[in-house]
Amino acid sequence: MARPDGRLNHNLLDEDPLPQDECGVIGVWAPGEEVSKLAYYGLYALQHRGQESAGIATSDGKHIKVYKDVGLVSQVFDESTLSALTGHIALGHCRYSTTGGNQWSNGQPTLGATPHGTVALGHNGNLTNSADLYDRIVERHGRTDFGELAQGNTTDTALVTALLRDQPGESLEEQALALLPTLKGAFCLVFMDENTLYAARDPQGVRPLVLGRLDRGWVVASEQSALATVGASIIREIEPGEFIAIDADGIRSHRFAEAKPARCVFEYVYLARPDASINGRSVYESRVEMGRQLAREDTHDADIVIPVPESGTPAAVGYAEESGLPFAQGFIKNAYVGRTFIQPSQTLRQLGIRLKLNVQAHVVRGKRVVVVDDSIVRGNTQRAIVRMLKEAGAAEVHVKISSPPIKWPCFYGIDFATRAELIANGATIAEITAAVGADSLAYISEDGMIAATGQPRSTLCTACFSGEYPIELPPEDRRGKLLLEQPAFPGMYKRVQTGCEPGPDSEFELDDTERPLRDALGETDPSATSPSESAQSESAQSESVPEDSAQDTAESLTTKASR
Repeated sequence: MARPDGRLNHNLLDEDPLPQDECGVIGVWAPGEEVSKLAYYGLYALQHRGQESAGIATSDGKHIKVYKDVGLVSQVFDESTLSALTGHIALGHCRYSTTGGNQWSNGQPTLGATPHGTVALGHNGNLTNSADLYDRIVERHGRTDFGELAQGNTTDTALVTALLRDQPGESLEEQALALLPTLKGAFCLVFMDENTLYAARDPQGVRPLVLGRLDRGWVVASEQSALATVGASIIREIEPGEFIAIDADGIRSHRFAEAKPARCVFEYVYLARPDASINGRSVYESRVEMGRQLAREDTHDADIVIPVPESGTPAAVGYAEESGLPFAQGFIKNAYVGRTFIQPSQTLRQLGIRLKLNVQAHVVRGKRVVVVDDSIVRGNTQRAIVRMLKEAGAAEVHVKISSPPIKWPCFYGIDFATRAELIANGATIAEITAAVGADSLAYISEDGMIAATGQPRSTLCTACFSGEYPIELPPEDRRGKLLLEQPAFPGMYKRVQTGCEPGPDSEFELDDTERPLRDALGETDPSATSPSESAQSESAQSESVPEDSAQDTAESLTTKASR
């Protein structure tokens, strides 16, 4: 059955994917509550932040259990699975890969051993010093074949989990405080041991992380939508450079680094749900104001304003308000077309965007139309949209974009197209206009976008628009999504070829960015796997062991369990 995929907007064309959303995390400390179900529904609200895999860990004070698999939250978990995840602490994660490919072994939460018990960890963001962290592990141990690293996990999250194994400190809390200052890049970490829930946010606060209160506990999550879904009231944001611990003694807050805010402006433009609030500013109102500002900067004589649903809708509302033009729903989106594993025929493939979006011809016929969207990546989607509107009888089509041209890649947790693929990197506005077939094209100015957020420019990361990176980047050969799967990192590289058994349907989940690597390694095309072989794939459930054997825990944690 095709299911909605939880995105704010669908990839309307497979060859022109939207900027991918990184990850969503949630942690729950609530004795007496069904914490796994709270985590599940919280992840449901965060599904737009990652659709590749999902996982939940719980603790009853003695043991930690983890269940994770490739797929959407609703596909990975069912009633019986959640019922088996008992305890008073839960940690949930939904993933889009920004370090390490889309494979079962890279799912989160990760699980590992420390001298003080077991740790389960989930991460939203992207570390820029992963190569250095890998080198540190090799320097300390001479190997990387322990914990989830031995199981084929090639993520920066697994590196952090492994480093906690022998970090100095009398408790996991002290170990974390020693490790966190050495991490560079964007990170919101939510993790737990058998008795305590922890959360930390990088000094720049690139990605959002909020704290909420339940009647009988606490919740930390990527966005307020998760808090509202589980009935938690918002308390505040976790501050940049802050680390908190939650247990039976309450909440403890530590400052592990000086705050140097550089919040991601693209969270305001597209990534966060419209009902989120970041640093006190409503995301919805920011997007409406971007539309107003866009109209102030460039207004055309037109008859109606329509959005590209859903992410273009708030800006279109603002554009209509400021310009005085009528707002209309020119497109109807098929809400039941999510990510499908059935490949369309050539005839259907030629229809492209029409599988997911239809024009209301009676709304646009004979009209001069302003169509508002949040961003342009490669330009293929806008070209298809303009063509559809003109085929439906629109007299003119004027495209308005509520963000500036995207010209630079992100290294802090968003997976854009490569710089060479970004249409704005190699073409002028006039050339882009001609390429998409529009009568005119206008982007909001960078100053106008920033003003709409209500944030000082100095506190925002605008790297994807400006090329100004607030966190220092490593050399090109020591960064990249598949960095740890390259021959330069031999301990990880070998395990890419073996790893763990994938979850159900994982052969259909293979990201296109992984195929060149697979081909170079001479592996069999996963799409050739027969349905019967696919049905024999297994998910994994892991459980912690007593503290006295914690040093060897990560080598013996995984037990197979089919659903």
